[in-house]
Amino acid sequence: MTKTLILFRHAKSSWADDVDDHERPLAERGRKAAPVMAKWLAGKSLKPTIALVSTSRRTQETWALIAPELGKVAKRDVGEIYEAPAERILEAMHAVEPSVESLIIVGHNPGMEDLAHLLIKGDGGEAGARMRKKFPTAGIAVLDLPVDDWTEVRSHVADLADFVTPKSLISP
Repeated sequence: MTKTLILFRHAKSSWADDVDDHERPLAERGRKAAPVMAKWLAGKSLKPTIALVSTSRRTQETWALIAPELGKVAKRDVGEIYEAPAERILEAMHAVEPSVESLIIVGHNPGMEDLAHLLIKGDGGEAGARMRKKFPTAGIAVLDLPVDDWTEVRSHVADLADFVTPKSLISP
């Protein structure tokens, strides 16, 4: 059996003065990019069953912009993945029920990028080369995992099915 993991780095956030990091909102560029990325996911029939979303404002706003394109997805707010390292995000994945076939995580770098590198086997081919160059805001990595249960996810087991960025989809 194969499970699908979608790693979605939150869209571009604002750096407004006097705002706590957890409360930073999306910038205009992020509000434009997130729906474009969601349309790409829907166009590829990548429709997750469950979403693990960091509790930060920018990830919550990103989710609000992408959710309408994805259909019915059970959202779980997970404070432990806020600014988390790859290992902590992996722990959150391990808690997902085995019946879930497709999972999206909306989180932060460097944890999202580090998790993708941790999970993919080999160099990930052409998509891996693009991902190693930069995993920008609103970037999406799609991984195929040859597991029956999320608790079986370990390092270097996933195939990197795709990696896409806003720059690759949005014309200047």
